This record gives sequence, structure tokens and C-alpha cells, in this order.
Amino acid sequence: VQLQASGGGLVQAGGSLTLSCAGSERTFRNYAVGWFRQASGNDLEFVASTNYSGSTRIYSPSVKGRFTISRNNAENTVYLRMNSLKPDDTAVYFCAADWGGEAQSAASAYKLWGQGTQVTVSS
Repeated sequence: VQLQASGGGLVQAGGSLTLSCAGSERTFRNYAVGWFRQASGNDLEFVASTNYSGSTRIYSPSVKGRFTISRNNAENTVYLRMNSLKPDDTAVYFCAADWGGEAQSAASAYKLWGQGTQVTVSS
């Protein structure tokens, strides 16, 4: 399975964006998927994760209540809806997947990674 992240862009503070992570095969529905981000000069940071079915979702405290992770397994896609964006949310966002796994915050748990998509929030 290959992952394709998209949906990044430039948005004003307080605005919204929805990122998409598309899996290249139907088996993508069997993968847990996580979103991570990396701001310039910073380490990779966990954002949100969902298990294979979408029944379990976890969030970083910094985004909880503002971001929502969801998935449409019929379309082999996981989404990250980002509301009330702040300049601190500016980063390259990556999606990652792990076969049959549960939602996890550790980057080391994910075997597959997509390319990043840039999100820039202006003040």
C-alpha cells in the first residue's frame, strides 16, 4: 500500500482545512492510520490516529477539540478536518499506516509513510 497525502495550503488563523490520506489498495481499510506534523526546525509531532474501523480515535492535547480524524473505507481515505487553525499549526503534515493496528501516537509504530503536505496558517 502506498499513501498519498493532500489538501494542505495557506489559510488565515481561525480558518479550516481538510487533509486527505488516500491508500492505493483496498487493504488500506485494514490499517490503522495516524497523522503527524513537523514544523521547521522541530521534531516530528503526533497529531491524531484512528484504528482500522474508525471506532477508536486519539488526539494530541494540542489539537483535541479542534481537529477531527475520520475515515471512509469504501473510498480508502482517511481525513483530518482541522478547524480553528492557529499559526502554531503551521507544519508539514504526514500520514502513516500500520497493518491491523490500533490507534497509536508513537511514530515508530507505523511502517508506511506518505509524503507530506504543507499547511501554513497566517496570523
